[in-house]
Amino acid sequence: MRAYFYDGLPGDQRLPHDSGKPVNVDDLLAIGVYYYHLPELESVDNLARDRGYKNRDEITVSPKTMGDVYESKVKMFFAEHLHEDEEIRYIRGGRGYFDVRSKDDDWVRVLLEKDDLLILPAGIYHRFTTDETNYVHAMRLFKEDPKWTALNRGPEVDNNGHRQEYVKTFLAEPAQ
Repeated sequence: MRAYFYDGLPGDQRLPHDSGKPVNVDDLLAIGVYYYHLPELESVDNLARDRGYKNRDEITVSPKTMGDVYESKVKMFFAEHLHEDEEIRYIRGGRGYFDVRSKDDDWVRVLLEKDDLLILPAGIYHRFTTDETNYVHAMRLFKEDPKWTALNRGPEVDNNGHRQEYVKTFLAEPAQ
């Protein structure tokens, strides 16, 4: 895993867009993002049990597996959105980028590779893309039935209860 501020320059979303400004694991934790490197599947099983994840599936995002819809799906994943549930991804192969919003609403890019696991809290704005190899194989873990409902950023979603709870927990300034 490597995390850094996104450079914001135009160009293919699958390129690194590395600003040269690193972000450490503690900075990610401060916005509710958990990172683990878990080379053994048993460790993933233990984490799933400890956090109450009951279901899982696997997805391969690549032109070979998705065919003609690959480009449109990658663009859809890259639209800024949130979920009302935690998003948990364990990378089984390939590489991909999760971009998450910092406390100052800047993009932080997190490069994930094989055996990396990332947990995004409900209500955090984020987006995803493969890297320039156009291949990632990921396990998705769910607390209940598998679902993936993206709520794209906008005024209505800013007022969503899960977003408001996230803001209160991770972004609000402490009371003086």
